[in-house]
Amino acid sequence: MAGKRTTVEVEGQQLSLSNLDKNLYPEFTKGEVIDYYARIAPVMLPHLKHRAATRIRWPDGVDGNKFFEKNAPSHTPDWVRTATIPTPGSSTGRDTLDFVVVDDLPTLVWCANLAALELHIPQWKVGPRGKVHTPDLVVFDLDPGPPATIVEACEVAKLLREVLAEDGLESYPKTSGKKGLHLYIPVEEPKDAERTSEYAKTAAQQLAEEHPKLVVAKMEKRLRKGKVFVDWSQNNPAKTTVAPYSLRAASRPSVSTPITWDELDSCQEAADLVFSPADVLSRVDKHGDLLEPLLKGRRPLP
Repeated sequence: MAGKRTTVEVEGQQLSLSNLDKNLYPEFTKGEVIDYYARIAPVMLPHLKHRAATRIRWPDGVDGNKFFEKNAPSHTPDWVRTATIPTPGSSTGRDTLDFVVVDDLPTLVWCANLAALELHIPQWKVGPRGKVHTPDLVVFDLDPGPPATIVEACEVAKLLREVLAEDGLESYPKTSGKKGLHLYIPVEEPKDAERTSEYAKTAAQQLAEEHPKLVVAKMEKRLRKGKVFVDWSQNNPAKTTVAPYSLRAASRPSVSTPITWDELDSCQEAADLVFSPADVLSRVDKHGDLLEPLLKGRRPLP
C-alpha cells in the first residue's frame, strides 16, 4: 500500500514527500528528519556543494536494513545535479557512476525524503563540467578503541593540532556523531591527488611514534584496544567522510557536529560531545558555522 503523500514547493521545485509520520528513529519521524535538514541547510549546503555525495539510506528506519547509494536512482528528477565520476575497481563492475551533487535545498530535501539519513562526501570537489579536482581538505578520523572513548580522542586531537600547527596548518574539529572525532584542514589543491593522503599518513605515524600508549596509526583492529586510531585513509580520493551536520543512524538521532577547541578541551565524559538535531540548530543560532574556515583560507601543504 502506498503511503500518504504531501506535495510541497521548495525553491521553485515540486517535491512529493511520503510517509512523513513514519518513525525513522524510535522517537523521530521522517517529517522531523526532513525538517531538520531543511533548517540546517544554510550552514550544511556550503560543505556539500560541488562534492559527490554517497547517501546511506534506511527506508525502514534505523532498526531496518540500510543500503549505500552512490549512483543516482532511475527516478532522480532532472533538476538534481549529477556528475559522472570514474569508479575504477567498483563493486558494481562499472567504470563510472552518476553521483548526486547536493548543491541546493530541493536536492537536500529530496535526499531526506528517500530516507538518506547520512550523507558522506569526499575531500575533493567536482567542477561545473564534471572535472574531478584534487583534494582541498585533509581529514583525520580519530576512532577510539574501547575502553577508550571520545575523551581520549580529544587528547589525541590536541596533540595532532600541535603537529599540524608546526607545519603552519590550522585544524578544525567536529564530532563523528558516533564515538569519535574528525579533524579537518583546508589546503590548497596539490598537483597530485595522493599528496594529502601521504601528508596525513606521515602526521599520523609521527603521533603514534611519539605517543605509543595512546595512539595507533595502523589499520589492524586488534591494535586499537584502549587507544585512539588516527585514521588517515579517508584522504584516499576513493573514500568519503560523513558530512558536517549530517544525521547519524543510532537508537536516537545524533549529528556530526562542529565543535570549538574550548569544548574539546573541557570534555570530561563522552556525553559532553553528543548533540541532537535540536541542540545543533540552537548551536548554529549561537555560533554560526564553526567550520566556515574550511570554505576559505587554504594553506599549501609543507
